[in-house]
Amino acid sequence: MPEAKDAPPILILAEPLIQAGLERLLEESFQLKSASDPDKGAIALVIWSISTGMPAATLERELAQLRDRWHPAPLLLLLPAESDLPSSWLLQLPAEGLLQQAEPQEIRAAVDTLLTGGRVVELRPLRGIEQPEQSREALGLGQWLLRSGLAQIEAEALRCRRWLDLQPVGLNALLLAGRLRELALAKRLLLWLWGPISMAFPSEAPLQRPEPQAVVGITLRERTAIGVWEAIQERLITAASTGLSNQSGQLMALEGLNTDHRRDLLLALLAQFDLLITRFRHEQLRGVALEERWLGQQPELRRLSMRAMAGEYVQLPLEGGLLPVAQSLSEASDLTAVDPELPAALPMLAALVCAQPILVDGRLLAPDEPQALLHLEALISNWLIRTAELISAEILASCSTWPDLRRYLLRSDLLPTRNLERLRNQLNSQQRWDSLFERPVQLYESRRLLYGLKQGAIVPIEHMEPRDRELQQLSWGQQLITLVLEGRDALAPQVQALFRRLGDLVVVVLTQVIGRAIGLVGRGILQGMGRSIGRGS
Repeated sequence: MPEAKDAPPILILAEPLIQAGLERLLEESFQLKSASDPDKGAIALVIWSISTGMPAATLERELAQLRDRWHPAPLLLLLPAESDLPSSWLLQLPAEGLLQQAEPQEIRAAVDTLLTGGRVVELRPLRGIEQPEQSREALGLGQWLLRSGLAQIEAEALRCRRWLDLQPVGLNALLLAGRLRELALAKRLLLWLWGPISMAFPSEAPLQRPEPQAVVGITLRERTAIGVWEAIQERLITAASTGLSNQSGQLMALEGLNTDHRRDLLLALLAQFDLLITRFRHEQLRGVALEERWLGQQPELRRLSMRAMAGEYVQLPLEGGLLPVAQSLSEASDLTAVDPELPAALPMLAALVCAQPILVDGRLLAPDEPQALLHLEALISNWLIRTAELISAEILASCSTWPDLRRYLLRSDLLPTRNLERLRNQLNSQQRWDSLFERPVQLYESRRLLYGLKQGAIVPIEHMEPRDRELQQLSWGQQLITLVLEGRDALAPQVQALFRRLGDLVVVVLTQVIGRAIGLVGRGILQGMGRSIGRGS
């Protein structure tokens, strides 16, 4: 095999046919080594093509041996298309490169990236793992109601989404969007009513079918804090530029903006976030000082993003004169509000500014690890959506008193005053409901709702974390909600035991009392009939 002079040596481990193809692909630019080569020497990269059907335990053991043998050379795993291994497990493997069903140009690009100290992950949708058969034991009332209700809600929501995919216009689109919000509210109500009972008395079968494996594509040019942020920024810019649909189940003020200004607002926020992170790196801020500086810069960051979205030189008529839109919005808006559902910013900032490890699912991971990078992306996208929501709410308030501003910034169906005020009233009602009821429930159940950007849509992400300190800061009315939940959870076993004993009592009454009485009556009738037949004969 021809060797490229002064090229980094690469070790290839694969089946003969696959190895021959990889050698033809890479032989012109790299020195290629094989497992049978007696003189492998120093290796710059190890490429391992995994065979179909390899058990997870075997894969993990072989991978550990390769890491020990060829450390510190990076490792590129080539996965087959028919792999049964879930992406959540694959992302935990200690490999710098993960490619599934990769094209030749993707393999070549991945090799170049790994040799320069980067990281590449490209996972296609995998075949789902077979789930255990549903338990044949009789379900309790709470479990049956929860499962059947969730199944009906999901079926109806799927039907509505299919109609929305056809891009209806006018009243049909509004009705379908309203129906989806009603189904999301019904789902939350159903989980609130019967969820704790089902959790207290679980069955073997899962409550819902597992979600299909998601496409994961990550390319890190350098495994530093700068490289991590550049990879996340590139992914978020791509997601925000394609146009976003709201699949969060919540009504959002961001939906009121037209498509162009919605995109401009998100991109402006990302640009300001980038400038702020760069400034923090130059100032070498750490710890509490970093978080305090971040919180202090939020109003100015929102103001600059709003001005960039509106356009610094745009002027619109108002009361017989021309007013600059950016300056007028900035002066009329209160951008100092704090969203209580935003998580603590220090772990996110520390990972992006000084590459400190971040805690993900109970594991302390470096920011360049795939799971850590996806978690950071979720935190940044949540900040992005929630900050854009605060700015959009202020824009809607300004548009209510500035008619020409509606034509410039809002959707065409919000030009009528009635439609705009109805949207604002619905948003205010939703905010009050979330503050008085939803937030105490989430705090008590240690849940936090994050908003993510996936495949051109705003989607909800449930994140579990202890929130005891926030729970103690609730008002007495909100704490009353948590007391009701605690009382219901405490009474659920007693109520079920009461119904079980009542059922046993009914069985005893039917079999021992009523059944025996019916037997005695039947026996007396038969004896009477026997005597009558005896006299007649």
